[in-house]
Amino acid sequence: MKRNEFIGKRLSVMVTASLLSIGFGLTAAVSPTADDLFKASIFTPVNSFTKGVEGPAVDKKGTIYAVNFAKEGTIGQVTPAGEGSVFVELPEGSVGNGIRFNKKGEMFIADYPKHNILKVNMTTKQVSVFAHESRMNQPNDVAIDDNDRLYASDPNWKENTGNLWRIDPDGKVTLLEANMGTTNGVEVSPDNKRLYVNESVQRKVWVYDLKNGQLSNKRILLEFPDFGMDGMRCDKKGNLYIARHGKGVVAIVSPAGKVLREVTLTGKLPSNVTFGGKDNKTVYVTLQDQGNLESFRTDTPGRQ
Repeated sequence: MKRNEFIGKRLSVMVTASLLSIGFGLTAAVSPTADDLFKASIFTPVNSFTKGVEGPAVDKKGTIYAVNFAKEGTIGQVTPAGEGSVFVELPEGSVGNGIRFNKKGEMFIADYPKHNILKVNMTTKQVSVFAHESRMNQPNDVAIDDNDRLYASDPNWKENTGNLWRIDPDGKVTLLEANMGTTNGVEVSPDNKRLYVNESVQRKVWVYDLKNGQLSNKRILLEFPDFGMDGMRCDKKGNLYIARHGKGVVAIVSPAGKVLREVTLTGKLPSNVTFGGKDNKTVYVTLQDQGNLESFRTDTPGRQ
């Protein structure tokens, strides 16, 4: 082989290896490097959402959704590149909070003014009432288990109390616990054996044993000495990512209740978090003081 041919082949191999390493032209996901991890940056423009931005969730195609894009009562959709638009407008008087998807890809939304769980047909964009419960204060955040049972927090902000509800796949609503603290973030563990619920004003995170939609063995996971809490999600290791409202961080907490790290955000009022990206290792955070979303990379995929 001539020297020029050798050099050419070597360069070709090096370029190919480099392109493979960055995922150029490939659909395979690229794991984040250590330098990329846990560094938050602005994902959508400030004030692209209202101050009521909440409930982020990601569909199977990687599109990010959150409530109150541009005005109250809407559901916004954001591409992985950060381009936002209105996906649907909710019925008059309805305002969304938490969003979740079931295994069929249907969207469920906590509609707090009207005490509803709404369902959205993602193809037709038709919005219907999936469940209604007049006894609710205001359905807030929602979690979902592997059998498509929903769990909804239900705070009474005036009285600093709250409830916890289960909504079955047929729309039946069951009160799981009443007279709690100010219930807010709620999440199911990856193995579906635990349900986590936090109380914003009391700064407590509770954990229950979960079996077939029933709760038992309630105990405290951890209690923060300052600032509030809002939405939370689990990664596949069972770590909780908790929005620390007022502190401007997402706290990553182990299943044993140990704070592993805090990710500092630009905004100070994070309201909720979700996982997405090709490898499910991108965390999207809604910020109420900025009316937008921020994002950061993590080392473990999200549960959903």
